[in-house]
Amino acid sequence: MGAGRPDEADNRWPPWLKPLLGEHFFVQCKLHADSHKSECNMYCLDCMNGALCSLCLAHHKDHRYIQIRRSSYHDVTRVSEIQKYLDISGVQTYVINSAKVVFINERPQPRPGKGVTNTCEVCDRSLVDSFRFCSLGCKIVGTSKDFQKKKRHMAAMASDSEDSYSSSGHGKLNNKVQSFRPSTPPPTSVNYRTAKRRKGIPHRAPMGGLIIQY
Repeated sequence: MGAGRPDEADNRWPPWLKPLLGEHFFVQCKLHADSHKSECNMYCLDCMNGALCSLCLAHHKDHRYIQIRRSSYHDVTRVSEIQKYLDISGVQTYVINSAKVVFINERPQPRPGKGVTNTCEVCDRSLVDSFRFCSLGCKIVGTSKDFQKKKRHMAAMASDSEDSYSSSGHGKLNNKVQSFRPSTPPPTSVNYRTAKRRKGIPHRAPMGGLIIQY
């Protein structure tokens, strides 16, 4: 890659997407702090100049913008708005207040729930089987060349580790187990000693069978 050449992965996404992922919403607008509508929950895709309140939109009449909403302290946007400007295929959608939404950034999950068969390829959050990512941010990371390369490398290391265990470690373990098993003496030697010992036992005739002559 030559100097000054833009990254190929960056060209796959619109220029406003990464700034959107790093923006802080639901803060008070500095320009309209005295208004009860000063909460910044809008984002202009053309200007990319930070979160906006509804009053700020007067200066963005002919621009593309989306509204950001909140769900469990995480930022979401409606599918009907974002899909006009972005391919969201593979991203898990949710229905909140009768509207289908997608999460903006990842929401890591400590451990998947019981019986979960599909998780986000990036942060391991539980997903419905037909999806690959839990958010827009995870899709950007998960589809990048660096992430795919790292994923293949980890899969190769895991495969090599399993092969090494089956070819050497497991065999050594079996040998150790066998070496600790006590040897069993041949049955012939035991029978010989037993028979020999029994042969030396004297047998007396009963007193009733003794005949005394004078």
